[in-house]
Amino acid sequence: MRIGELARRSGVSERSLRYYEAQGLLPAERTPGGHREYGEWAVDRVVRIQTLYAAGLNSAKIAQLLPCIKDADGRPSAVATPKLVSELTAERARIDRLIGDLLRSRDVLDEVIDTASSPVQR
Repeated sequence: MRIGELARRSGVSERSLRYYEAQGLLPAERTPGGHREYGEWAVDRVVRIQTLYAAGLNSAKIAQLLPCIKDADGRPSAVATPKLVSELTAERARIDRLIGDLLRSRDVLDEVIDTASSPVQR
């Protein structure tokens, strides 16, 4: 599929897809005319990249991590090094802390909403 189709199917802009390619995250074949061509696998790859960015990982860390994620055949193309596992464990702990903070914020908002929605007591 061409870049426009991948953008449409993944919900990511063509500009972002070109950036992912430049960062080594999303390889593309080239047609004789120079157009980018992607396989079906690219949709899942882009979704994973977006998820990892949303989790706060940078492109360098994502580039290290992607080969360690299972491919369509169910096997990773590389094994994570102990250093990468340690770094990812720290990232996971950071995300857990953020989740806790968000849950506490939601609880405060729920209290305010409940108070504001209750009839006024006089």
